Amino acid sequence: MIEHYAVEMRLDVKVPMRDGVELSADIYLPEADGPWPTVLMRTPYSNNVDVMIEKGRQLANSGYACVIQDVRGRWDSDGVYYAFHQEIEDGYDTQDWVSKQPWCNGKIGMTGASYGGATQWLSAPLAHPAVKCLVPRVMCADYYDGLMHPGGAFQLNVMMTWGMRTNGRTGQSIDYHNWTDAFRSLPVIDLDGNAGRDLPFWKDWLKHPTDDEYWEQVNITGQWDQIMAPAYIMGGWFDLYAKDVFDEFVAMRTNSGSNDAKQSRLIVGPWPHRLAQSQKTGDVDFGANSLLDLDGVEMRWFDHWLKDDQDGIVDEPPLKLFIMGTNEWREENEWPLARTDWQKWYLHSKGSANGLLGDGRISRDTPEEKSADTFTYNPEFPVQTVGGNNCCSPEIVPWGPYDQRGVEMRPDVLVYSSEALDEDMEVIGPITVVLHAATDGVDTDWTAKLVDVSPGGYAMNLCDGIVRARYRDSFSESNLLTPGETYEYEISVGVTGNVFKAGHRVRLEISSSNFPRYDRNLNTGEDNGTSTEMRAATQTVHHSAVMASHMLLPVIPA
Repeated sequence: MIEHYAVEMRLDVKVPMRDGVELSADIYLPEADGPWPTVLMRTPYSNNVDVMIEKGRQLANSGYACVIQDVRGRWDSDGVYYAFHQEIEDGYDTQDWVSKQPWCNGKIGMTGASYGGATQWLSAPLAHPAVKCLVPRVMCADYYDGLMHPGGAFQLNVMMTWGMRTNGRTGQSIDYHNWTDAFRSLPVIDLDGNAGRDLPFWKDWLKHPTDDEYWEQVNITGQWDQIMAPAYIMGGWFDLYAKDVFDEFVAMRTNSGSNDAKQSRLIVGPWPHRLAQSQKTGDVDFGANSLLDLDGVEMRWFDHWLKDDQDGIVDEPPLKLFIMGTNEWREENEWPLARTDWQKWYLHSKGSANGLLGDGRISRDTPEEKSADTFTYNPEFPVQTVGGNNCCSPEIVPWGPYDQRGVEMRPDVLVYSSEALDEDMEVIGPITVVLHAATDGVDTDWTAKLVDVSPGGYAMNLCDGIVRARYRDSFSESNLLTPGETYEYEISVGVTGNVFKAGHRVRLEISSSNFPRYDRNLNTGEDNGTSTEMRAATQTVHHSAVMASHMLLPVIPA
């Protein structure tokens, strides 16, 4: 039976942390005899905004206590804000306080998106016994590779726009008058000051370009066995954490610390960072079928773990995916899919794959000819980001799928296209590119992008990735190149769920920049965060029988 309660609101309730700092929480309670299962949300974006107020009232109306807290140093909470690191102990202390309140029955669930997801994952390994379930949306668990330095490059657009928005105690406008100039400012470590902000964590992010102890403090990927609460994870194919949510799903299903946690689930739609808010992402309309009631899914999860409602949610397949191309939902049991046919698609050309009008091809035929393509990467004129897995200001740098033909007209973008497909080809899984390449410098970047090309020529980006050459072997140690020497690079291009329809072409773009999504590699071998000097680099991509550059596609048999 659906319950509907009147709601009591208790505003700005002070919650003490172990160091004496008090954090502000707004509490929503059903006006009836308790105690109640409790949903906790922790946010840096203010608990006193319409969406939070509505969420709190809906939960209380449905028979839950709801606690929405401003994190340390933000809005009505005391202390000094420092992104991510503070949320481990503060999260546990808040959970402990909530569990001891007379209106809480000792069962806590957590929810929240983006940073609200971070507050869940960061405190999860501490395993407070009252926390019975989580619903983390669009967040990573590894802040080095998942957020700050994917592939070893600095995720400039996200960290700059988001960092500015969370500057100071309250939210600040990011309507900087000239974002093009701001992104191009050097050195990158001073970019916050050049844009009129003082962000202490900005400089720390750039002072730690390798995966060192600073990042280890907030990396939970080695602590899955300490997490006891099951998670219903939510993500989008065009979110910047698209790959991460699958990694979390696999880790929770296989390595978490309890049988309950091993019942974790994942849902992924054709969405950007704002999940299921529009059937259109970028400039592609995926249809009304692409929208789901994620709050309804979340409520079923809470009802099961916090109210012992046996509604069958844990008996359903654990993976729910929206497959682009056919625009249909699919339920699966594992990731990658057990029936995957891992196919190598090889790069070919006669030495002129430069741009859309070049002779680059990609096919399953093993290359026999000894051939290579060359281009000049000049960081003064980087390849522009056009959509993709971006966040968090699409009005500044767009997110989602867009026509890539403008990018593909550049001579510093190598374009490899298949023949038109005779039949539909379903590709679901992680995408990897193995590149045999050389540069005339001691460091550079390599980028890769998977594209679905329609018969009319529209080139829809699906996913992309980058690797910084000096971190080709390890993110924890920088290892510069010998100029002119060929190295093998493995580029994680992300994940996708897409049917390349009959008549469409598979396309792979290779270049050395994707700006301002990532900072520009200045090609000098100096510290990229503090340097202002740059040089152009001559790049060579090999594809021969011995150096068979290829893309590994997870093809699902018909």
